[in-house]
Amino acid sequence: MRRLPDSLARVTVPVSPRGPCLVPEEEEAQLSVRILRSHSPRGSWWCSAERRCANRSQPAAAPVALSLFYESLCPACRAFLVQELFTAWLVLPDDVLSVTLVPYGNAQERNVSGKWRFQCQHGPEECLGNMIETCLMHEAKDFSTYFPVIFCLESGSSVTKNLEACLQVYAPQLDSGRIAACVQGDVGAALMHRNAQLTEALDPPHQYVPWILVNGKHTNELQDNSNWGAQHG
Repeated sequence: MRRLPDSLARVTVPVSPRGPCLVPEEEEAQLSVRILRSHSPRGSWWCSAERRCANRSQPAAAPVALSLFYESLCPACRAFLVQELFTAWLVLPDDVLSVTLVPYGNAQERNVSGKWRFQCQHGPEECLGNMIETCLMHEAKDFSTYFPVIFCLESGSSVTKNLEACLQVYAPQLDSGRIAACVQGDVGAALMHRNAQLTEALDPPHQYVPWILVNGKHTNELQDNSNWGAQHG
């Protein structure tokens, strides 16, 4: 089980999920993530803290690959990442779960005079949050380094203003100046374009965020549009 700095190990989420963030044409619906019921070839992979998965004695199966397509300011995305995914990552051994994060969601891109420009569902601040987290992942490389920082950003009061504080606690070895240069330059735009391509390539196309793939597939068993509010709101 991973141990985090005590100063931020008990962060509470300042958002109340009101269902998924949908594409603008669709009505808001409630989302339930049924990850608890998904199974790896050797049984349930989402173990509760009480079961102490880290102490299991049987050999591990191949890691379950979970991909999260999300938006940095979407309330339901933030709640899932902070309350569900980060908790699972903390209690599970390293060889059980492999996570890919793609911050883009319902954003739109266009090429203006050879440069990519983005428009996000929750406004310019969300575009900035997406870019910060994307550049953070690019600079850190290692998931165990950048995921606690993203958790800190998503669980704090501001996704876009707390990078320095979160780096100081979780990843002081990272250079915030390099991340800022990425955000403000062509590298960040190219990385966001890649996120757009990954999101647009989803089959079936995403209908809302958070949009979750397990081992490359999205099914109704994982996400049910009727129960998120009852379970989490």
